[in-house]
Amino acid sequence: MNRTPAFTLLGGMFAGILVVLGAAAVFYYQGYRFMRHDSHTDTAPKEKKILCYVSPTDPSYYRLEPGQDPQGQELVPVYEGDPGVPAALQRASGEPKIKYWISPMDPTYVRDKPGKAPCGMDLVPVYEDDASGDTPPGVIVVNPGMIQTMGVRTATVQVKPLVRTIRAVSRVSFDERQLSQVTTKIGGWVEKLHVRATGDPIRRGQPLLSLYSPELVSAQQEYLLARNNARALAQSSFPELPEGARRLVQASRQRLLNWDIPAAQIAALEATGDVRKHLTLDSPVNGIVTKRWVTEGQYVAAGAPLLEVADLGTVWVEADVYEYELPWIKVGQQARMTLTSLPDETFEGRVNYIYPYLSGPTRTARVRLTFPNPKLRLKPDMFAQVEIQVPATGVAPVLPVEAILDTGEKQHVFIALGQGRFEPREVKLGLYGEDGQRQVLSGLQGGEEVVTSAQFLFDSESRFREARALMLKAGEPEKGDQAPAPMPGHQHH
Repeated sequence: MNRTPAFTLLGGMFAGILVVLGAAAVFYYQGYRFMRHDSHTDTAPKEKKILCYVSPTDPSYYRLEPGQDPQGQELVPVYEGDPGVPAALQRASGEPKIKYWISPMDPTYVRDKPGKAPCGMDLVPVYEDDASGDTPPGVIVVNPGMIQTMGVRTATVQVKPLVRTIRAVSRVSFDERQLSQVTTKIGGWVEKLHVRATGDPIRRGQPLLSLYSPELVSAQQEYLLARNNARALAQSSFPELPEGARRLVQASRQRLLNWDIPAAQIAALEATGDVRKHLTLDSPVNGIVTKRWVTEGQYVAAGAPLLEVADLGTVWVEADVYEYELPWIKVGQQARMTLTSLPDETFEGRVNYIYPYLSGPTRTARVRLTFPNPKLRLKPDMFAQVEIQVPATGVAPVLPVEAILDTGEKQHVFIALGQGRFEPREVKLGLYGEDGQRQVLSGLQGGEEVVTSAQFLFDSESRFREARALMLKAGEPEKGDQAPAPMPGHQHH
């Protein structure tokens, strides 16, 4: 399409007008800015000085340069005069002086210039204002935010009697003082056994067995001859003859008694003159036949065991207790016993004896208790659970066991003094109580607060402070040296 000259001229004029208008607008804007700047030059606010950068969630974590906190969050700038500025920076006229740099994960890794720790993290500066010059020796000061992060818990030292119930697995056994063994003092053959089986109940004086012994027959005949000889020599004109015959009678009779021939059987022998071929052995006690080593027709030698009889009217119960529980147990203390086979019954007994030695493999002590057993419900070799009722101790400070730090030589705890201050203190401990309590003999008073968790970190910090104090006393750490430093994240402000 061919453009006419008039149309071309009109387009050029329109473009020129647009250029002129744009230039005028730019000139007007620049002039306005110049005039506004000139009129407000004296009243424009000055830019505040950035003192440090802090964590948005942990104000105690601050740095002099931008970066990230241990949680990976960007540090926020803090300007001069803003609230919440660390006290070390507020007090300083300029930037605080850095003493040395430490690893945030290992306070013993110390360097004299910034860099990387072996774990790969940036070294953390320790400033001169971080020194705890106003803190008493041995006292640790921890930021409240760090206390919450560490999960520090405390408990109050109570003053009260300490109580304990000793519980132990036990086993029922025979009362060894009520065990009897039936033996014979003369050899022979068992012709009649009145006890047929193990477990048969017997009574005191009940016949147990009859024994035929040729030696017993000869002894009875000798006794009868001695009696007849004594009667014949009674009227002798020689005084020594009747006296000798009387002594022979006494010796023969004593021989029968020494063989446990009953006095009634000897009297019958004297009255009738009939020699009995059998010796009857009677039970010495009431009880149960627990063992039988003889049968009818068997020959037994003198002294051989024949039967064992146990009186189960009283039984022993032997319990194994731990070594640290021994100071609580005394002879005569009451005890209760329950058995799985008799769940509805509770038996009452007493501590009878404490064995003077320990069991090597288990490191436990054996305690013997006695329990009456009139109905024979308690049977030897039953397993039972025993509770020894221990009287309460005198009133004394008591603290939780988890608060104690035991080095093997000493025991100490950390006292919470308030405002983030903690003090180590040596204590002397006594008995273990129930519910994880332990008696304190010295070192603590009622009402004091002791740390029950994270105290191992406090113990490490306390040792670091002692080492650092010694090093600072000797001089500042040299380049490349390692020296103790505060806990990670522990900044004074």
